[in-house]
Amino acid sequence: MAEPAHPAVPGGVGGRPPTRNRSGGRAYVTLQDVAREAGVSLATASRVLNGTSQVRADLRERVHAAAAHLSYTPNAHAQALASSSSTSVGVVCHDVSDPYFAAIARGVMRTAAEHGVLVMLASTFHDPSREVEYVAMLRAQRARAILLIGSGFEDRGWERSMSAELDPYQRTGGRVAVLSRHRGLRVDAVLPRNREGAAALARALVDLGHRDFGVLVGPRALTTVSDRLGGFTEALAETGVRIPPRHIVEAPFTRDGGYAAATELLRRDRRPTCVFAVTDMMAIGALAAFRDHAVSVPGDISIAGFDDVPVVRDLTPSLTTVALPLDAMGERLMGLALREPSTRRSRVERISGEVVMRASTAPPSA
Repeated sequence: MAEPAHPAVPGGVGGRPPTRNRSGGRAYVTLQDVAREAGVSLATASRVLNGTSQVRADLRERVHAAAAHLSYTPNAHAQALASSSSTSVGVVCHDVSDPYFAAIARGVMRTAAEHGVLVMLASTFHDPSREVEYVAMLRAQRARAILLIGSGFEDRGWERSMSAELDPYQRTGGRVAVLSRHRGLRVDAVLPRNREGAAALARALVDLGHRDFGVLVGPRALTTVSDRLGGFTEALAETGVRIPPRHIVEAPFTRDGGYAAATELLRRDRRPTCVFAVTDMMAIGALAAFRDHAVSVPGDISIAGFDDVPVVRDLTPSLTTVALPLDAMGERLMGLALREPSTRRSRVERISGEVVMRASTAPPSA
């Protein structure tokens, strides 16, 4: 996307001067001032001055010229963080409308409020490049900490881009904590035991008598998807049960994605007796699809999800799932970001899930 062209105005673009103190003298120059002077975005100005990614030569020259004109001090971010003058935390999730992320964000915000910290929340809608862009913007805003509460990506390019933003941010005093597995990032993490939870669910469903399964999955580039699918299929294999590839249907990681995947599964030959949706939201969509196609749950087909978002216990039938302490996960994630950083290695807190059997699963009909 092309940067807007703004004329450089001495003292700030558009007649807006750099930040001044109460006596009217210049107290400090912010990165926002540099971005305005250069006529570029905050993210671009941050990347140029931190040298974290490739930026067009003309934009790079404009940013450096603006920084020189305004006498910008590149280490102001580190100074603000070191003095604890920054009271904002950036939270980046995949979709805040998803009850899974909303519950985790609630835990983050409750802990932040107890410590007088402001939370800025952004949704990427599962776009990995947008996630990197938001992190760059939060760096430019001098956020005290950055929390990633969506699944990581099985993508080397994403890993390199994200590390290029987070590594220098942490070197200047910024804190980073992530939820779920983010391969390649040297950061503190809260890790749900996704593989183990899915394996426990598989064994519980086999104990009900099921041997013919279908699975509804989100994009397999997401680490959460690969971990839950892997744990489920591996546990089934230990009992001699294998899922045919045609019974694993991929769709968007949403309620509508679950509806579409379940509809597609019904079109395929030899309908399974039990379906595992790797998130509750996909399971909710699948329940609607089964209802619309006159498929009884659990009479004709059983279904189970993962997460235990609050709404699933109120469905008809209520949903069997793997329950995670979502609020507590958010609290623990925020707690990691507020602690003093470890000098030796990244800290990892692992969270176990619990299989909760409800009315959406029953033994297969004869």
